[in-house]
Amino acid sequence: MGNRIFVAIDTPDLEGAVALGNRIKGHVGGLKLGLEFFSAHGSHGVHHVAQAVGLPIFLDLKLHDIPNTVASAVQALSGLAPAIMTIHAAGGRAMMEDAKAAAPPGTKVVAVTVLTSLDGSDLRSIGVDAGEHEQVERLTALAREAGLDGVVCSGHEVAAARRIWKDGFFVVPGVRPAGGATGDQKRVMTPRAAMDAGASILVIGRPITRAEDPDAAARAIVATL
Repeated sequence: MGNRIFVAIDTPDLEGAVALGNRIKGHVGGLKLGLEFFSAHGSHGVHHVAQAVGLPIFLDLKLHDIPNTVASAVQALSGLAPAIMTIHAAGGRAMMEDAKAAAPPGTKVVAVTVLTSLDGSDLRSIGVDAGEHEQVERLTALAREAGLDGVVCSGHEVAAARRIWKDGFFVVPGVRPAGGATGDQKRVMTPRAAMDAGASILVIGRPITRAEDPDAAARAIVATL
């Protein structure tokens, strides 16, 4: 994979997403479309953006349900042929196995380990006694056993995850340029540091999408890599 930056376009504005995608497409490797966009426009919207912009699509729906339901959802989305799609590792091994089996051959299925908006105290509040680092390691091993392509984890855990899964595909969100606002993210890292730690791709949203000049912001981040 060449340019390893995927830009998170979290908006219900279809034409705004297309306009932004076309503005930055010369400086990034792909676009991530998530729940907000999908809830507004569904599969038709994803197809429209893919056709209008011409970049690989990371479909970030973080599917989490019983195995049959998740497999059926993945199959229903297969016509979009996304480059990457997400499920939750917490759904368990059977759910992950079924999701991978239902996915198109060219789609990487990656499992979300611990959201970058959570820390150890958040995990304890929902009954997870392990710290975020230990939980990411545990779920990374489970995703590997289930036959997935990789996992989503913060830059702080990606080196440990890669030690567990040498050939895995590691998606790192919560990436912020040095001095950038962290927003609702608790475990952030600069793009250069995340890449050096072992990220396969970086997911970057607001530092680019909400910049006064998005393409200049994207160029500046690429320059650090």
